[in-house]
Amino acid sequence: MPRSSRNPGDSCDQPENAAHVPREVRPRRIIQRGRNICRMTEAPLSNATWITCLACFLRTRAHRVLFNTCRYKLFIHKLIEKAGVLILCAFGFWMFSVHLPSKMDIWQEDSIDSPLQSLRMYQEKVRHHTGEIQDLRGHLNQLIAKLQEMEAMSDEQKMTQKIIKMIQGDYIEKPDFALKSIGASIDFEQTSATYNHDKACSYWNWIRLWNYAQPPDVILEPNMTPGNCWAFSGDRGQVTIRLAQKVYLSNLTLQHIPKTISLSGSLDTAPKDFVIYGMEGSPKEEVFLGAFQFQPENIIQTFQLQNQPPRTFGVVKVKISSNWGNPRFTCLYRVRVHGSVTLPREQPNSPHPKRD
Repeated sequence: MPRSSRNPGDSCDQPENAAHVPREVRPRRIIQRGRNICRMTEAPLSNATWITCLACFLRTRAHRVLFNTCRYKLFIHKLIEKAGVLILCAFGFWMFSVHLPSKMDIWQEDSIDSPLQSLRMYQEKVRHHTGEIQDLRGHLNQLIAKLQEMEAMSDEQKMTQKIIKMIQGDYIEKPDFALKSIGASIDFEQTSATYNHDKACSYWNWIRLWNYAQPPDVILEPNMTPGNCWAFSGDRGQVTIRLAQKVYLSNLTLQHIPKTISLSGSLDTAPKDFVIYGMEGSPKEEVFLGAFQFQPENIIQTFQLQNQPPRTFGVVKVKISSNWGNPRFTCLYRVRVHGSVTLPREQPNSPHPKRD
C-alpha cells in the first residue's frame, strides 16, 4: 500500500490512523488547537501589561510625590524669605520707634532754642540801639540848649566866646609837629637873638638879677596869654625849628593875640612878610617852600605851602622880613607845622595860602 504524501508545511504529523478519521473532524481539531495556542500566548501578554501599568502608576505617583515635595520645599523657602523680610521690617520699625522720639525731642529742642536765641540776640541789639538813641537824644538836647543860649546871648558875649575859641585854636584840627610837648625844639645857633628890654629885667641896686624875656621855644607851646611870646630885635629875624619827626610838609600856621586883648591896643609887633624853608642833610640844605604875608586881623592863619617836594624834612626855618610898623621888636606867639608821615596821594599846587 503506497505511502501518503506529507505536506512539508504542516505543523504536526498526522497519525497513521488519520486516514480512518473523517475529513470534517480534522479542521475542527485544528481550529481548537489554534485557539488553545492563542490563549496560551495571550496569558503572558496580559500579565506583562498589568505589570507595565503598575509600574507606570507607581512612577506617576512617585513623580507626583516628588513634585509635591518640591512645591512644598519652594513654598517653605519662599515663606522663610518672606518671614525674614517681615522680621527685618519689624526690627527696623522697632529701632525707628525706639530712637525716633529722642531724636524728635532733640530736633524739637533745637527748633525751639534757635528761634529763642535769635530772639534774645535781637532783644540785645534793640536794647543796645535804644541806649545809643537815648545818648544821641541827650546830646541833641544839649546842643539845642546851647543853641538857645547862643541865641539869647548879646553880641558882646558872642564875640568874647569867639575870641576865646580863637585863642585856644582847637578848630585847626591838624597835627602839629612843632609842638614842644611831643619833642620839637629850637636850633638856637640858627635863630635870631632874643630882644632884651629893660622892663623885662629885674634889678637890685642897679644889678640885674634875672630876665623876664621869653626864650624862642615859647612859640612851640599852646599858651596864648598876652606877653607870652618870643620877641627879636627890629623887624627882621628868623627862627629854626627841629620837628618832632621827619614829615612830608603841607601847611604852616601862625597865631597872634587879637587887638581887643593887646595891652598896647595895636598889632604893630605882629609879623608881616615871611618865607618858609625846609632844611635837611649835613650841611643843612635849604629848600624854598613858600613866601606869605600874615594879616593880624585874622589871629590864626594857616598857609598852604607853595612848594611841596616829595621828600621829608626834619627842620623848618621861618625867616621874617617885616612887621606891621614897630621899629624896635617883632613878636611871635605861636608857630605850628603840619604835614603827614606818609607821602600824600595828591600834591596840591595852589599858589594862594589858605586862611582861617
